[in-house]
Amino acid sequence: MKRVCVIPGDGIGPEVVAAARRVLDAVAPPVDYTEADAGLACRKRTGHYLPQATLDAALGADAVLFGAITSPLAHEDPDYKSVILRLRQALDLYANLRPAKDWGQPCLVPGLDLLLVRENSEGMYNCPEEEDAEGVTTFRRITKRGSSRVTSFALDLAVREKRREVTVVHKANVLRLSDGLFRRVFYEEAAKRASIKTSEMLVDNCALQLVRDPKRFDVIVTMNLYGDVLSDECAGLVGGLGFAPSGSYGPKHALFEPVHGSAPDIAGKGLANPTATILSAAMMLRHLGLARDAARVEDAVRAALAEGRTRDAGGTLSTDAFADLVAARVA
Repeated sequence: MKRVCVIPGDGIGPEVVAAARRVLDAVAPPVDYTEADAGLACRKRTGHYLPQATLDAALGADAVLFGAITSPLAHEDPDYKSVILRLRQALDLYANLRPAKDWGQPCLVPGLDLLLVRENSEGMYNCPEEEDAEGVTTFRRITKRGSSRVTSFALDLAVREKRREVTVVHKANVLRLSDGLFRRVFYEEAAKRASIKTSEMLVDNCALQLVRDPKRFDVIVTMNLYGDVLSDECAGLVGGLGFAPSGSYGPKHALFEPVHGSAPDIAGKGLANPTATILSAAMMLRHLGLARDAARVEDAVRAALAEGRTRDAGGTLSTDAFADLVAARVA
């Protein structure tokens, strides 16, 4: 029996996680679920954004299914540390996989099937900022170890899934040392996997080409900040953040979550699109070795989208109604 720690979080997080759980219950995989608390609402209840009990539950699970977190503004809590960043660091989740795939309407690029792999453990999101009288200095650190781990992950993923090409995205023409290190390590790792075709592209040109000709890409691997920005662009190609699942992977742990945020302005209104969370749950099942169950969820999503969608995707269904539609189509 596999163990999954479920962290619903804030805003629409509990709604979309409940929707995904409804679909998982229809699939009935051999999984034991434990629910844990984290986020802004948790802080108000317990005094902690990420209680030790939640961290222990995540560390003791085979996978984590995560909803979304509302972060306080800087003036509200100047000492706040991101819950999801703390989880990624504690679980050593160094590779973030964000698929951009055509699941049907409202995808703008029929047939798109792109994998973006983002370095998750270093870069600007994991380094300090220093403020002085004139402004703020933001530090960024790129290491050989971090670069090797994530580029190896992307290349091995491409081999495993029989992908045709891996493109490393960087800005080494300007950031010659740091981005240059990432680029160099990518080619060192690629040389060990001669069966995979490789290419490279500057991040600004990549943003352009994702608009002009996204099907030219198969697998993209890049650094933390670049991957965060480009993956949202990819989400726009397939219908929006409501269709953007993700998985973060480490040597021992994995966490699965929709790319979107907590959207507190629509929380409790039944407007949230649960597709990304349902597809994140499918990624989780595949990680747990339950590939057949994962395929059942994905097939059900595709069938459901052919019949109805939530309002953000041009439909009329509520969060729960769409989840029911998917659950009813699980074969």
